[in-house]
Amino acid sequence: MRKITIAIDGYSSTGKSTLAKQLAKALGYIYVDTGAMYRAVTLFAMRHHLIGDSEDTVTKLVALLPEIHLKFMYNDALGFAEMYLNNENVEKEIRTLDVSRMVSKIATIKEVRSKLVDMQKQMGIDKGIVMDGRDIGTVVFPEAELKIFMTASPETRAARRYKELLDKGDEVTYEEVLKNVQSRDHIDSHRKVSPLQRAAEAIVFDNSDMGLEEQFERIYNYALRIIQK
Repeated sequence: MRKITIAIDGYSSTGKSTLAKQLAKALGYIYVDTGAMYRAVTLFAMRHHLIGDSEDTVTKLVALLPEIHLKFMYNDALGFAEMYLNNENVEKEIRTLDVSRMVSKIATIKEVRSKLVDMQKQMGIDKGIVMDGRDIGTVVFPEAELKIFMTASPETRAARRYKELLDKGDEVTYEEVLKNVQSRDHIDSHRKVSPLQRAAEAIVFDNSDMGLEEQFERIYNYALRIIQK
């Protein structure tokens, strides 16, 4: 079967990564979590005390971008690739609410997006890839054969994220998580550089009241129809 590019965009905590992992595994494709890449840069900025809106702070972070090296390394025990920042496994650290609070701000910096988009495009040159994020179908792979735009109510997404954080042992409240989800929605949709928006040909997929199995089966079968054309 021919290989295609699958681009999955959408709001935070809609289950993009879960669906993308399932599709990649079922199809034998490469999976790339672009959100992890932006989170890793955010963690780097936090460690270097470069979180802020001032021009000086942004300038200093941009100057350090050449020192940021990102790579995914597959973990056989977990069944997916983990994010490494300068050869350090930061998978757990980048998933905290502290990083979630800051990642949308870092993602608005055009030099950061330019660096990561270039990396993402290189990853998909040979197709056979499933990539999720905010601008995959509009900026990274505008020619992708299958584009999905995922959405769900803020309350549903906050509940999912809240449970996920509690399961990891984080001490958070539902109200904190909901506020973060709403804040990220606003920033992602209104940033000047590559704002979150649905590609005209993308399939809108609202999974507010849908289980993981049903969601996967629908998109997987749709992908097969495209691949087999």
